[in-house]
Amino acid sequence: MHSSLVNTYYFLKPYIPRSLQLSIRCQIAKYKKNAYRHVWPIDKSAGKAPLKWAGWPQEKKFAFILTHDIDTGRGQEKCLDLISLEKRMGFLSSFNFVPRKYKVSSELRKYITRNGFEVGVHGLYHDGNYYNSREEFVKRALLINQYLKEWDAVGYRTPSMHHKLDWISELNILYDSSTFDTDPFEPYPDGIGTIFPFWVAGGNESKGYVELPYTLPQDFTLFVLLKEKNINVWKKKLDWIVENGGMALLNTHPDYMSFNKHYVGLEEYPSVYYEEFLDYVRTKYNKQYYSVLPNMLAYEYISRYIYE
Repeated sequence: MHSSLVNTYYFLKPYIPRSLQLSIRCQIAKYKKNAYRHVWPIDKSAGKAPLKWAGWPQEKKFAFILTHDIDTGRGQEKCLDLISLEKRMGFLSSFNFVPRKYKVSSELRKYITRNGFEVGVHGLYHDGNYYNSREEFVKRALLINQYLKEWDAVGYRTPSMHHKLDWISELNILYDSSTFDTDPFEPYPDGIGTIFPFWVAGGNESKGYVELPYTLPQDFTLFVLLKEKNINVWKKKLDWIVENGGMALLNTHPDYMSFNKHYVGLEEYPSVYYEEFLDYVRTKYNKQYYSVLPNMLAYEYISRYIYE
């Protein structure tokens, strides 16, 4: 989507009924699924390993990283259910909160880290105004850095995956995850074209950071916009990532998960889809994946490739 159209959409969005927004986006997504089928969900060119790539720790075949963006207060209310599910399945993940959109619970943040999970920052507001001007970004960066420090967080993701990697280096972060290998459904669909982490050098005396692109389709895209009724796309993409020894990084949203077996709302999908996918990973690829929090993956990458 052209930047001017994106800006117009975000300006008009508060005035468009949510049901109409979804209807329009579903039609656009249906068109894009067909138009970009040669590069989504798999862009074969993204499977090439970087130069001097030495593989994953412990001789694992691939990395498996779980992240969540909590876009709304409603999503925050579902985090405990999601944590319970992942603990039961034997996985850990990161939870990225939007500090100026809803009141982020300090008790929940403490519970997350106390149980071995991770907390990250997901912008300030869930809008599309992060890169309209350098001045605006710098103002927001100062506030974002305050939340990073207050929350003892080292990870960041811009809402709606907007990104300018050189600007993001203004943040005091270890890693960013605002990019993707291929995703034509995003407002700015410029894929990074790799299923591996990479280093972004800082400018203006800023330190660099590790970029962790998400490489599995987002849940909102699959189950709300495209109305998929199974996890076949996730499984297909994962199997391809494994074949190429890459990083399977998934971004899901508790906002859109229904933990109620008897009711699934308009913008929800059954949480059992996510549970089935985790079971697929741990069953088919038992002991073959390097499964850590994104902050630990970033530390490992830096120790291996930046400050070796």
